[in-house]
Amino acid sequence: MRTAPTILHLDMDAFYASVEQASKPSLRGKAVVVGGLGPRGVVATASYEARVFGVHSAMPMGQARRLAPNAAYLVPRFELYRSISEQVMRLLRALSPLVEPLSLDEAFVDLEAGGTAWDADSARLVGAKLRADIRAVTGLTGSVGLAASKMLAKIASEEAKPDGLVLIAPGTERAMLGPKSVRILPGVGPATGDHLRRAGITTVEELAEAGEDELVRLLGKAHGHALYAMALARDDRSVVAERETKSVSVEDTYDVDIHDRVRVGVEVARLADRCVRRLRGSGLSGRTIVLKVRRYDFSTLTRSETLRGPTDDPAVVREAAARLLDSVDTTGGVRLLGVGVSGLADYTQEDLFAQAAGERVEELAEEPGEKPAEEVGRTPVERRWPPGHDVRHAELGHGWVQGSGLGRVTVRFETPYSGPGRVRTFPVGDPLLTPAEPLPLVASAPPGPGEGAGGADGFEVAPADSAAAPAPGAADPGGAVP
Repeated sequence: MRTAPTILHLDMDAFYASVEQASKPSLRGKAVVVGGLGPRGVVATASYEARVFGVHSAMPMGQARRLAPNAAYLVPRFELYRSISEQVMRLLRALSPLVEPLSLDEAFVDLEAGGTAWDADSARLVGAKLRADIRAVTGLTGSVGLAASKMLAKIASEEAKPDGLVLIAPGTERAMLGPKSVRILPGVGPATGDHLRRAGITTVEELAEAGEDELVRLLGKAHGHALYAMALARDDRSVVAERETKSVSVEDTYDVDIHDRVRVGVEVARLADRCVRRLRGSGLSGRTIVLKVRRYDFSTLTRSETLRGPTDDPAVVREAAARLLDSVDTTGGVRLLGVGVSGLADYTQEDLFAQAAGERVEELAEEPGEKPAEEVGRTPVERRWPPGHDVRHAELGHGWVQGSGLGRVTVRFETPYSGPGRVRTFPVGDPLLTPAEPLPLVASAPPGPGEGAGGADGFEVAPADSAAAPAPGAADPGGAVP
């Protein structure tokens, strides 16, 4: 382990929810929950205001609604989150060639490898400047941990939340860790924590005092050795710049089990197209097609087929996924479907195109990720308006969907640069209302005429025809359509 706190861990604060609050002035300082809004949806991120009520990530959405009924519940906008994540990662890569992303909102940085920090003072200056740069570029906040190891840097960033910086000076690690709960250590979840508690071990100091042999007896060889090393603040892992992508996959969980075999086939084809779209977006191809089916009884089946060579052809992947589906019994109903591609490469095997029926190279349609399954039929249906997503009205400008139902959609017209905006309700098929791309969170120039739709005085205006409009994040009468 190094002798200077030159490993930095950045964790953006309540990332998805913070992005939504930054883009929607009316939600700033209010409880916001982002995730799947259907009966089987789960919370992806909750704002700090929502966490006060006990809402947290991975919680079933139904439970979150019971805990915080007045929060704004929004469908994720992953493309926006990815674009903002890339802005943050560029700032990190300017500090060092060794940046190890863990997710869209979290990464380790080896400051010593970049020559940007060599002791506690220089590391603290880099961390403070990074937080200021992130706020200037994205309008968001991030918490920074600095330490001599990855484990301690991550613990420090947790201690720094929200919007703070904590540096653990070398030589103080044991004293800092000692009185803390064993749950602070990586790999100690509720089950392991309860097991240790029954053995009389609740703090890191007690973990170290128990000794390695006792921990191996309690937890097994691998886990016992690892946990004893962590209790002594030992962690020699290096920051790894590139994590090799092993597979690309997409999956959907359905609010109601699918029993119709034809519908299941249509869903698998749709997922195959989405998977190929992600594959091409990463400049990759793959040899092994994987189908995942979770049935009505929660049993999960996985089937795979390996092709002669790598492909990124949607028809090839669709046909392979369909063949795999033929070997799966879906009689009792399906609650989740997924399609993935592994055995990745950065080239394609041209003769594989001959496996696909129809055109040799098929162009992909627009991303159907938000399209409900019933829309794949021939009968036209109402447009869907996911809560939280961006729209534009030909006369009123940019806004976002608060909720929809019973043939109506409620929109709040505001931008990241305006005050809280006015609320209007429209028929779902209003030709003047269309989906829109998200606006940058930080304006490069003052918004033009019509963009600041909140009104000159910044106060909310509710016209007469919006009397039934729901509060931010709530559904129109009839409930939000996820």
